[in-house]
Amino acid sequence: MNILLTNDDGVASEGIQKLALALRAKGKYRVTVVAPDINRSGISNAVSLLHSPVKLTKLGQDTWSCSGYPADCVIAARLGAFAPKPDMVLSGINRGENLGTDLIYSGTAAAARQAALAGIPAVALSLAGKDVFYWDMAASWAADYLEELAAFAVKDHFANVNIPNSPGGPQGMLATWPAVKAYTERLTVIDAPDGNQWCFLKGEPDSEFTAQTGCDCEAVSRNLVSVTSVYNYPVGNLGGGPRL
Repeated sequence: MNILLTNDDGVASEGIQKLALALRAKGKYRVTVVAPDINRSGISNAVSLLHSPVKLTKLGQDTWSCSGYPADCVIAARLGAFAPKPDMVLSGINRGENLGTDLIYSGTAAAARQAALAGIPAVALSLAGKDVFYWDMAASWAADYLEELAAFAVKDHFANVNIPNSPGGPQGMLATWPAVKAYTERLTVIDAPDGNQWCFLKGEPDSEFTAQTGCDCEAVSRNLVSVTSVYNYPVGNLGGGPRL
């Protein structure tokens, strides 16, 4: 099987490097790494190729950096920039969780969505946590359970996977649904001498969720891997708003 491995943290991130090693060690996958040349976290489904070319730089055997976004990496690979074309796309392992409403912002999820839109099975992988990350554990677990995770990437869906950041590994896996998270952003505004204003988000935005049995946030809090099958397309008029 030919696997395209990408992410939004950048090609040099530990998560993607550890996962590439774990997958290649299985001996049954050809893994091509194509990932942004810099951190592109929070970029969502932006596509640079719509308005400008992207630069691909070969870094090693089956390893490339891309000057664009995670979705650009998938588009380039799918349309033949690399041989062979991918049978599956894995995005991650992301530094930090992508749970619930995080899916709106996540470049990790967007790369998987971009592949799924083209009919390629895709899995987004994230490691929950903020400080010390147990990358070897997460990469080994993902490689061992790849076939089970891929089963959630059914037609018109991609699989969103969040691995608890536990040194001993997770205690199981649970099919979940995305929680609704509330964010508490903290902005600092500085007036510059030239009359412009500079805005800074202080640290990572805090978020809260209402604990409900079966949601992705609740599963990870119980040291369970959360696996959510995410629909590719917007769902219309569930809120009962006016129709055009």
